[in-house]
Amino acid sequence: MTIKRFLLSFTLLSVVVQPLVIGLSIVTNSHDAGGGKPLERNRRRQVLQSVVAVASATSIPMPAFAESDLSSFQDGSGGIKYSILREGSGDKPQRAQKVYTKYTLWTGGFGDDGKQVDSNTGFLGRPLGVIVGVGQVIKGWDLELLDMKVGEIRRMAIPSDLGYGDKGAGGSIPPKATLFFEVELASMDPMIQLNEEQKKWLDEHPL
Repeated sequence: MTIKRFLLSFTLLSVVVQPLVIGLSIVTNSHDAGGGKPLERNRRRQVLQSVVAVASATSIPMPAFAESDLSSFQDGSGGIKYSILREGSGDKPQRAQKVYTKYTLWTGGFGDDGKQVDSNTGFLGRPLGVIVGVGQVIKGWDLELLDMKVGEIRRMAIPSDLGYGDKGAGGSIPPKATLFFEVELASMDPMIQLNEEQKKWLDEHPL
């Protein structure tokens, strides 16, 4: 059900139920101190039955998105599920190496199964540069990018503990949400020469 249909259903229910509730209130307030005349009690009963009937007959399913089928996906690190859509070539990146990515993010599932949250793959989109493996991005991305090759495209379902956790992010990613990414490792820069302090930091902060 689309949001538009959901709002329409809610509006129609309000149009039907609200007059019945108002009628019930009017009839209830019209009885005398002795508990009301039999006719008024019957009218109250009829209105109440009508409200119950309308509420029972009207179904308003909440908008929801079905999780994609991950049965064909491979198991990655930390509970990540992934599927390679296009193989890449060459070496995999190293920690602290800069890579460039194209991506689309959904919640609730891939493509039509979910809700698109972000993407840089459009006509004006530019690859996102990431220094990989140093916590610049969510841990799920660090783990997956270090396992990819240039030119590779993969879909990945990242559990919330490797994503945005219990808090979610920005209002568009709910708490404890699985993140559904399609990522292309478009290119990467040559690995820089790390100094001793940088090497020590990497040793002290494993993924």
